[in-house]
Amino acid sequence: MSSLIRRVINTVKAPGPIGPYSQAVLVDKTVYVSGQIGLDPSSGQLVPGGVAEEAKQALTNIGEILKAAGCDFSNVVKTTVLLADINDFNTVNEIYKQYFKSSFPARAAYQVAALPKGGRVEIEAVAVLGPLTTASL
Repeated sequence: MSSLIRRVINTVKAPGPIGPYSQAVLVDKTVYVSGQIGLDPSSGQLVPGGVAEEAKQALTNIGEILKAAGCDFSNVVKTTVLLADINDFNTVNEIYKQYFKSSFPARAAYQVAALPKGGRVEIEAVAVLGPLTTASL
């Protein structure tokens, strides 16, 4: 049996890992993007402005990682949103809709006790490489 190739995805256009993990891993045609918080890649610090600005930066970081893997937001099939305060759910949704415009991915959203570096939102994604066609069942 032939083995699948595991390719680590890395780009300087998104913050480097702050722990023992990769920005993303590509296996076959599936891209697993590690959770991104609102870190500015040049400073390594959280962007100012609260949860809305952090969500924009987290999604921008995801976009850069997706691009490095050879895809974009239209290839994302699943996300997980972690919130320091579930009351920020609607604010993050408004930002999220600016990046995911149609054929929304499956998603889970949770309130958590704390996020790295005191962040207010963290978002992870799973994408599939190649052209996708949306069909209803």
